[in-house]
Amino acid sequence: MTKLSVNLNAVAMLRNRRDVGWPSVTGIAKLVLEAGAAGITIHPRPDERHIRKSDVYELAELLKKYPEVEFNIEGYPSEDFLMLVAEVKPHQVTFVPDDPKQSTSDHGWDIEKNEELLKASIARMKQLNIRVSLFIDEDPNIPSDALEVGADRVELYTGPYGACVPNSSASKLHLPKLKETAKVAKTIGLGINAGHDLTLKNLPDFIKTVKDIDEVSIGHGITADALIMGFAEAVRRYKAALDS
Repeated sequence: MTKLSVNLNAVAMLRNRRDVGWPSVTGIAKLVLEAGAAGITIHPRPDERHIRKSDVYELAELLKKYPEVEFNIEGYPSEDFLMLVAEVKPHQVTFVPDDPKQSTSDHGWDIEKNEELLKASIARMKQLNIRVSLFIDEDPNIPSDALEVGADRVELYTGPYGACVPNSSASKLHLPKLKETAKVAKTIGLGINAGHDLTLKNLPDFIKTVKDIDEVSIGHGITADALIMGFAEAVRRYKAALDS
């Protein structure tokens, strides 16, 4: 069964528009967990434009009360980021190839080009018993490179698929590539995550087509839906979409 991890970056971004402390990132975390989310994802960036360093510590403390829930921290493996992860010790770290100026992740790793950085960073995480996932594009040639540098999982970048009209001919061009990439990853023993622009409309077709997904990380879509239906109902709807 595919698990739902809720990304709280958009909640933090809304909170940061005013210096009043709400909406509370930890408060929304409690709400989505009580509604059935299996994990919490955050992506702290150096400029703290959404998730702040203080949020990382507060969420880590909160999740001690939810031992069955996974904590996933995304980020570029800079020294500051690696030190933060080592201090907090989440269940999983997802390395993404983001430039600090990017508004959001928009491509996967060129693993061969960044082999030295990734090998060293993954080794540090393994010493702390932290699972490592690498953010990758829809390319069946990439999972073997991820395995070579020591990754435990890959996260399929679903942005190009999510940018298409659901069930359109364009979206169906991406699904076979995602399916084949996941198949290769599974065959060589990697776990498979997915995320970026997954919604209630495009998630069912994705899950039916791309097999063996361990976890989806969803933030923008679920937050947008929560503005209409509330976070608890949004979580229930996304879980139902995963089970459809």
